[in-house]
Amino acid sequence: MRPEVIQARSSAINVALDRIRDGMVIGLGSGSTVAQFMDELRRFIHSSRVCVKVIPSSYQSYLLALEKGLEVTTLEKYPRPELMIDSLDQTTRSGEVVKGGGGALTREKILCHAAGETVLICDYTKVVERLDIPIPVEVIPFALGYVAEELRKLGGKPNLREGGGKVGPVISDNGNIILDVYFGEIENPDELEYRINMIPGIVENGIFSRCVNEIIVGYPDGRIERITPKT
Repeated sequence: MRPEVIQARSSAINVALDRIRDGMVIGLGSGSTVAQFMDELRRFIHSSRVCVKVIPSSYQSYLLALEKGLEVTTLEKYPRPELMIDSLDQTTRSGEVVKGGGGALTREKILCHAAGETVLICDYTKVVERLDIPIPVEVIPFALGYVAEELRKLGGKPNLREGGGKVGPVISDNGNIILDVYFGEIENPDELEYRINMIPGIVENGIFSRCVNEIIVGYPDGRIERITPKT
């Protein structure tokens, strides 16, 4: 990864850390940006001598949190965490977001809605005029053929996500499969999110509408840009 991207992420992470308070329960997303955030969170906890519990959204985040000595808890014990910190795959300056490149979109969206506040962090390369990357869709395996056909009716081109370290499809933490569905430039993400989720057999999709409070975009020179999505 380019050094300027790592520095840009650090700029956003440092601002997000300002929200951490003693006694907080925090939902954590997945991916490399969240892993970088965990490193800084560990340092912040030690230097500030605060007590923070985290709810990981995936096995990847769970194992990383344990590795870094963070106190892990569950959504069953704390159904309303004060804060959710996550990254994203793409955002517009209107706050329209696509997530799920790591396959944890369903648990991440649950935490986004459960949390009192959701803050997403990213570097400047993730900001676009219109969303145009494939939308991750988590699907119950039994429904795959039907769901793929219905997504094509919506104008999508579904592709089964396959793992790099194993033969066959990627399996989510929930035991489901992931389709990456290309719709081209998306004019109305809110409507598309709703229409996708109305298809029986779909668990969730990677368009995050009306559950994000703030997006913090970092730049290599230390600047940050704050995006406030509609909620």
